Amino acid sequence: MSEHRRKPPQPQGGGRAAARRGQSGSSSGRRAAPRGATGSPSGSYGPDSYEPGGEERPYGGRAEARRAAQRSGGGRRRAADPGRAGRRGAPPAGRGRAAAAPGRKRFIDYPRAGKYGWRRWMPSWKLVSGLFLGFIGSLVAVAGIGYAMVGVPNPNKTALAQNNVFYWADKSQMAATGGQTNRQIVGSEKIPKAVKNAVVSAENASFYEDKGIDPMGIARALANMASGGETQGGSTITQQYVKNTYLSQEQTVSRKFKELFISIKVNSKLSKDEILSRYLNTAYFGRNAYGIQAAAQAYFGVDAEDLTTEQCVFLASVLKGPNLYNPDGGVGSNATPEANTARAKERWSWILDRMVEVGRMPQSERAKITTFPKLKPKTSSLTGQTGYLVDIAKEYAAKKLGLTADQLDRGGYRIYTTFDKKKVQELEAAVKKTQKSFLDLKERPELDKYVQFGAASVDPKTGAIVALYGGEGFDKGHYTNNANTTGVPVGSTWKPIVLASAMQYGTYQTEGEPLSPMARYNGNDLVVIKNQQGDPIMGNDGKPFRQKNEGTKAWGMVTLKKAMEQSINTPFAQLGIDVGLSKTRNMAEAMGIKEESFDKGNLNNVSFSLGTSTPSAIRMADAYGTFAAEGEHFEPYSVTKVLKDGVELPGFEKPKGSQAMEANVANNVTDVLENVVKNGTAKEKIADIGFPVAGKTGTTDKNKSAWFVGYTRELSTAVTLFRTDPAKGELLSMNGTGGVPSIHGGDIPAQVWRDYMVKAEASYDDPEPFPEAEPLGEIINPSPSPTPTPSATETEEEESPSPTPTPSATKGKPEPSATETCSGWGWKCQDPTTTGGTDTGGTTTGGTDGGVSTSPSPTASDGSTKGNGNGGLFGGSTG
Repeated sequence: MSEHRRKPPQPQGGGRAAARRGQSGSSSGRRAAPRGATGSPSGSYGPDSYEPGGEERPYGGRAEARRAAQRSGGGRRRAADPGRAGRRGAPPAGRGRAAAAPGRKRFIDYPRAGKYGWRRWMPSWKLVSGLFLGFIGSLVAVAGIGYAMVGVPNPNKTALAQNNVFYWADKSQMAATGGQTNRQIVGSEKIPKAVKNAVVSAENASFYEDKGIDPMGIARALANMASGGETQGGSTITQQYVKNTYLSQEQTVSRKFKELFISIKVNSKLSKDEILSRYLNTAYFGRNAYGIQAAAQAYFGVDAEDLTTEQCVFLASVLKGPNLYNPDGGVGSNATPEANTARAKERWSWILDRMVEVGRMPQSERAKITTFPKLKPKTSSLTGQTGYLVDIAKEYAAKKLGLTADQLDRGGYRIYTTFDKKKVQELEAAVKKTQKSFLDLKERPELDKYVQFGAASVDPKTGAIVALYGGEGFDKGHYTNNANTTGVPVGSTWKPIVLASAMQYGTYQTEGEPLSPMARYNGNDLVVIKNQQGDPIMGNDGKPFRQKNEGTKAWGMVTLKKAMEQSINTPFAQLGIDVGLSKTRNMAEAMGIKEESFDKGNLNNVSFSLGTSTPSAIRMADAYGTFAAEGEHFEPYSVTKVLKDGVELPGFEKPKGSQAMEANVANNVTDVLENVVKNGTAKEKIADIGFPVAGKTGTTDKNKSAWFVGYTRELSTAVTLFRTDPAKGELLSMNGTGGVPSIHGGDIPAQVWRDYMVKAEASYDDPEPFPEAEPLGEIINPSPSPTPTPSATETEEEESPSPTPTPSATKGKPEPSATETCSGWGWKCQDPTTTGGTDTGGTTTGGTDGGVSTSPSPTASDGSTKGNGNGGLFGGSTG
C-alpha cells in the first residue's frame, strides 16, 4: 500500500474527535471539570499551558467537578486567561458574576455564599446579631431624640379646659360649657395627705417606687389601638398626669409615644410629690371642676386644705370617672343619679379598705369612718331647658366621636344641634301654663308634691329632635331630664303599636293575612284571655285569667277602631296574644323603641300589650312619627355638625330612613288615631284644634303616670306626667293631684300638647293633611254578638277576682251624670255612655285610657306589675 494511503497515527488523547470533545468541555464547562477546579497544582492553567489534545481527568463526572469547584474556591473561580479566551473564543471555566471581582466580600452576606441548599437561606449569627444591635441602636437614637425634644408640662399653662360651644338649629349660640374659670392651682402643702394616700392607694399603689411608666400597660394600649380594639389610658399616676396635659383626646400610637417620653422625663425631673400634686391640680373631678381646689369648693364648699378624710376619699372615688361616679348623675342611660350614687358609695368604701391593705391607713382609723359625706347642692350656669339640651347633644356627639363624656368635657368642640329655639320656648311655656293653673303646693302640699312633666317634639320626616322639656332646670336643682328619662310606663299609648302589628303580620286566625281595624273583639269587662290554641290562659290563682277594663260597662263585640277610640283593654289584651307578643316587640323595635325599655317582668305577659314598657318621651314621639311618615322610621338625632380646631368631623350625616311597616298600614293606624281625637278619649282637648291631628291617650296602673302622644305631618310630640319620690326613685299615685280624683292622658297631658302644638304648627304655612287610608285586612267577627247583661259581668267579677290583688279592691266611684258641670281638668266631663268609666287604671280597674293591667303570660309565668325597662335614645338605655 502506498505511503499516502496510510492513515495517520491517532493522537494519544483519542484523535480529533477527542480533541473536539476536550475543546468543548474546556470552553463550556459541561463535559469535564476545568483543571483549576480539581484542586491539583499541576492542573492549573499557566500562560502557555494550554494543549488542545491534552489528557482530561473526569474525577467522577460533571456533578463531582462542580462540587469540587465549590469546595476549592467557595463558589468563586479564577479569572480567565485572556490569551486562552482569545484562542478558544469561549469563557473560562470560572465564569460568572463572582468571577468579575475575585476575593471581594459582600457587606451583607445574604443569601450566604459558599452554602447551598437550605443552608444558603439560613442567616448567620453575625448577621442576626448585627441586625439586632442595629435595631436597638436605632431605638435608642429615636428615644434620645424624643426625650430631648419633649418638655415637662407646666400646670399653669396646660390642662386648661376649653369651651364646648353649642348652637341652635339656626346657627346662633345656645351655650358654652367648660372653660378656665373653675380652676385654681394650690401648692403641695395645701393638699391633704389623706387625698394623696387615697389616690395612690386606689390608682397606683407602687407610685413612689415605679419609674413613671407601666411597660405592660403601654404594650396593651398600643396593641389594642393597632388592632382597632378598645383604647386604654395611662396606668400610672405619672402617665395620667401627662395624659391630662393633652387636651386632644385622640387615641393614636404617636400620641402614646409622646406620653411615654414625657412620662419618663417627668419622672426624672420632678419628685414624686411634685408629680402627685400636679396631677391633683389638673385632674377633672366633675361639676366643671378641674383640680383639687375647685373640686373641694364644688362638692363641699370648702378649701382643699380643709377637707375631711371622708371627703378626701370621695374625691378620689370621683377620679375613676365623674360621669359615672358623680352622684348628680351624668350623660347616658347608665349614669342616673341613683346608679352613680350607688357606684360612688361602693368605690368610696373600697378605697378606704384599700388604704388599709396597702399600708396607708391604720385599721383603727378605718373603723371610725362609716358615713358617706354629704354633698352640697350642685349649681349650674345652664338655666331653664339649656342644660337638658346640652346633655342630649353631648351624649349624641360623644357616641358618634367615640369619646367618653369626660373626654368631651375637655372641650374645644363646636356642636351644632337640631333644637329649634322658638319651639323649645313654646313647649316650656305650655308646661308652665298648665303647672301654674293645675298645681298648688300651698293648698295640697303632699298631693301636688313631686309632680313631673316631660315632653319631646320630633320631625317625623327626618328624626330631628326639635324641642323638649326636661324639667325645672339645672339651676333649680333638677338634673334628671324628664324628656329622656325611663321607668315611666306608657300605658295605652302602646295600643297603636299592637294594632300596627296586627295589620302588618296578621293573626293566627287570619293565617298571616293583615287584620282589618274593623275586626271585632269582645270588649266586655273581665273577659277570659285565650292562647292561640283557644285554651284559657291560667292566672296565678290557677283559674282562667280575666282581663279588667276600667269600668264594668258591657261593650259587647266592638271593632278595634272603636276599642282604640274608647281605650278598652280587653280587645287589645286578646289581640296581642292573637298576633304574638314577639311580633309586637319586633314592630316596636322597628319603630325605634329600644329593647331595653321593654318591661322584662311582663315581656311574655298579656299586660305587655297594654303598655307596661317604659320608653322615654323622645322615643315615643319618634315612634309615633313613623305613623306620620307613612311607615318610614328615622332614628332620633340631635346634632348636625361638629367642628374641632375649625375642622368638621365625620359621622354626623342625617340618619337614613327604614320602612318599619307598609305605608297603608301606617295610614290605617293614623285613620284610627284621628278618630280617637275626634270622638274618643282625647276629644275634649284636641278635637277642635284646627289642623289634622292623630294621637292616643294613656294612663297607667294606680294612676302613676299619664300620657298623650300625637302627631301631625310636620311634628310628632309626646307629653308625660308622673310623680316620683326622689329619695326612693319610685313612682307615686297621682290620685288627688291637682284636686281631681284621678288624672288621665286626655286631660292634663293633652292640654299641654294642645297649647304647644297650636303655637308650633303656626310656623308652617299650610299644615299637610294625612294620606288617605285604603281598606286593608281581613274582618273577623263581622257581626256584633249579643251583649251580656251588666249583672252577669258583676257576678263574674265577684266569683273570679283578678289574680294579682291591689291594695284597694274598690270597683270605682259612681259615674257622673250628663248634667254635671265640666270644671277643672274635666274629669267629670267624661260621657259615661262612651268612656267606660273614669276610675283609675291598673290591675283591678283598668283606666280611662285602658290602664296597665297586670296579667299572666300565655305560659302562666308570673304577673309582675313593675315596669322596669329602660328606654334607649342613643343606642344605650335612655329615650
